[in-house]
Amino acid sequence: MPDGVPDISNPAAALCGSAKLNFALLAEFDSPGALLTAAEKVRDAGYTRWDTHSPFPVHGIDEAMGVRRTRLPWIVFAAGVIGCLAGLGLQWWTNASRANDFPRVPTALQGFDFISSGKPRFSLPANIPVIFETTVLLAAVAAVLGMLVLNNLPRHRSPLLGHPRFRRVTTDRFYVCIDAADPRFEPAATRSFLESLGSLAVEPITDAPARARLPVWVTIGALVVAALALLPPLLVAKARLTKTTHPRLHLVQDMDNQERFKAQQAAPLFADGRELRPPVAGTVARGDLHEDPHYYKGRLGDRWATTFPPQVRIDVPFVRRGQQRFNIYCAPCHGLAGAGDGIVHQRALLRETTPWTQPTSLVDELVRGRTHGEIFNTITSGMRTMPPYADQIPVADRWAIVAYVRALQRGQNARVEDVPEDTRGELR
Repeated sequence: MPDGVPDISNPAAALCGSAKLNFALLAEFDSPGALLTAAEKVRDAGYTRWDTHSPFPVHGIDEAMGVRRTRLPWIVFAAGVIGCLAGLGLQWWTNASRANDFPRVPTALQGFDFISSGKPRFSLPANIPVIFETTVLLAAVAAVLGMLVLNNLPRHRSPLLGHPRFRRVTTDRFYVCIDAADPRFEPAATRSFLESLGSLAVEPITDAPARARLPVWVTIGALVVAALALLPPLLVAKARLTKTTHPRLHLVQDMDNQERFKAQQAAPLFADGRELRPPVAGTVARGDLHEDPHYYKGRLGDRWATTFPPQVRIDVPFVRRGQQRFNIYCAPCHGLAGAGDGIVHQRALLRETTPWTQPTSLVDELVRGRTHGEIFNTITSGMRTMPPYADQIPVADRWAIVAYVRALQRGQNARVEDVPEDTRGELR
């Protein structure tokens, strides 16, 4: 009900000693024009607690009744401003404020002072979505609550709805209802006044206080719903505060209760009744079967192998594979030529405050004197500050790297006999 429209929810005191309370006087009209004329006269007569009812909106009825403009837009605007400022302040406090700026604020309420990807702590464009949401939220809530408060709602029932004549308000009749609580209301005088407006009929609307209570079925239904609503929290409390030998209830089973044997429990599936099975005799874990120490460890008995294993075929593609793997794993430290001058070494020299030892040159006499098995083991297990590469480089690729290292050493320490006879004449 807009501002200025009378509230007819409160009955007046009992009149004429009747057992029922006079609630209002209802005047019936047969056209919108008659309703407008009657409304203007009721307004001019000084009545303040009254209302009009029609089956459809009647243009001009607000002016005829003297209804003031509602304050609801101002309420919605004020709530929207509060929501805007609240959203802006919340984001500033949680992200841009610092604990040192507010030492007396509890830690749980202090801001995070969080920087994301180098962005500023507070930037208005980034906060627009949250500001918009809080503005709309508070404005919408204020619109609903403000409408209810200004119209004295909710009302469980109105005596008008139970009057037989008033039922035609949804079809073809128009009504003016003056509340008995109006200061100018007087039963006889107000009745005469309404009859003088050209109404078809004027009837009193009465209300018995006992009928204002909610129906019994509504009360019982509300109690049942409230009782059912208490069951979930009671069940949760029982589950948290009690112990049981039964598994908890799983609404979504998935794989929670699949068929399986639990550790350290009996398993009738097996002859010995044990769930924990011992390893089968003669089995080896996947990846741990190394029957050939020459191929997997670079050893022949108790000494390092001086030859390549028979599984390895030394040819140009195999050495090219070793060069590719060498450039990936070894060249960053040892250099592309194996001289120990890789990019890691060059960068480390620029850090004057950090002690650094140059990586070993793979082409000097010390490394050239090592066996194939020793070089293979160094790649596999590492040496000093060099990490092991067994988990990154497969066995075959490690032997390919050994072959390429030998090619580097041969290339930088070659003899005349290593050059083909048909090209030795080109040497200077």
